Amino acid sequence: MKSSVHRATTAAGLRTALTGVVANMFLAAVKAIAGIAGNSYALIADAIESTSDIASSLIVLGGLKIAAIPADEDHPYGHGKAEPIAAVVVSMALMTAAVGIAIESIREIATPHHAPAPFTLAVLTGVVIVKETLFRYVFRVGQSSNSTALKTEAWHHRGDAITSSAAFIGIAIALVGGEGYESADDYAALFASCIIVWNGVRLFRPAFGELMDVAPPPEIEQQIRTAAAAVSGVSTLDKCFVRKMGLEYYVDLHVVVNGDMPVRQGHQIAHEVKDAIRQANPKVSDVLVHIEPAGELI
Repeated sequence: MKSSVHRATTAAGLRTALTGVVANMFLAAVKAIAGIAGNSYALIADAIESTSDIASSLIVLGGLKIAAIPADEDHPYGHGKAEPIAAVVVSMALMTAAVGIAIESIREIATPHHAPAPFTLAVLTGVVIVKETLFRYVFRVGQSSNSTALKTEAWHHRGDAITSSAAFIGIAIALVGGEGYESADDYAALFASCIIVWNGVRLFRPAFGELMDVAPPPEIEQQIRTAAAAVSGVSTLDKCFVRKMGLEYYVDLHVVVNGDMPVRQGHQIAHEVKDAIRQANPKVSDVLVHIEPAGELI
């Protein structure tokens, strides 16, 4: 059964992802119209990137919904892995979009064209403000909910803000430089694509690591050990394995107790350890406690 904390964080994540979908739909339309009317490929490339953002936001939304499905017979640990899977897909989509922008930027550089219209600068200013605001909002929710997918989505918004900033600089150079500088915004789009690829690779690694059950930050294990060690009857602690499953953690812990105590008492201590850990960190979904007699560690 999902905890109230888990339900609250999931609901917050879903609202955040949906906000991203709506915002990206609006921005993609504005940038595409302004780019075509203002003769700016950097702005059109930005619109393409925003269109991919719509798909990525929908993927994150779907991943969070699937991750919220309770455990069943086929998935005894729940469906939490859908969340990092969504993050992997989003990061790969980010890199794919960047490659597409780079290819088209090179083509535009080789093709003579007019300089962008001045009004495109105003559009880009608004886009950067909106995207940076979205980044801060989504990243804050991703941090509080410990969602890899949301944090990846947040950096997707930051990537869009970077491409828009690069486009702004490129268009400004083209307008100020005049004849011979018409391709400055295309070079800006090419530069932005390199930054996006770097961001995509950087975001892919933690998401893929989560799929491979990489250990969480050391402070999580330390918090678990501190809570367990404080339980009456616990002599010491041995092995402690923690893995992240979606928005929650699963713990395997070896607890050392007096070897002469009755089995029933050891069983009771195990329950108390589990309760103490879950109270210390509500994001811990389950704790598997292995009781060991003192002096006979396995």
